[in-house]
Amino acid sequence: MVEGLRVVVVMPAYNAAATLERTWNELPRQVVDHVIVVDDCSSDETVALARSLGLEVIEHPRNRGYGGNQKTCYARALADGADVVVMVHPDYQYSPKLVTAMAAMVASGHYDLVLCGRARRGGMPLYKYVANRALTAAENLLLGAKLSEYHTGYRAYSRRLLESLPLELGSDDFVFDNELIAATLARSFPVGEISCPTRYFAEAS
Repeated sequence: MVEGLRVVVVMPAYNAAATLERTWNELPRQVVDHVIVVDDCSSDETVALARSLGLEVIEHPRNRGYGGNQKTCYARALADGADVVVMVHPDYQYSPKLVTAMAAMVASGHYDLVLCGRARRGGMPLYKYVANRALTAAENLLLGAKLSEYHTGYRAYSRRLLESLPLELGSDDFVFDNELIAATLARSFPVGEISCPTRYFAEAS
């Protein structure tokens, strides 16, 4: 817990067997109350591995897409009594050690959404960095915001924010991430940001 609030980590998983355990090993256990893995019809050993680690696993009988996976993640976390929900990708691209800082920012009451933006340190390819900055600039212009990044998959949410968003109306694809940010800004919920070094290797995407 953080500030007496229940912290639940959700992991939207797809063929993450090669990196799931490394991600799990770096989660701050003194802060995280529960971990939920939602498997989107993986063809590898993701489910078996997650269960061997003692994690709660929800299996999609068919692939629902990245957005569809997140919908299941958040619905289950709220049903589990989460006050703070942190989405951690099990591909080990982002550092799980920052869960403590992100959860604390939400638990402080200052922010309902915390985005962990990708720093170039850690190997982010230059072309990805440039494209990311260009897209972010365009989105800031359209939404009247000043965020550092819209495309990070490392996020923390307050319960009140998730309960106020029309999650089931969102896309089942990757645009779901951006829809949640736009809906958060439209409802004037405060958004905080921190920076995270990232890893780029074959299994991290």
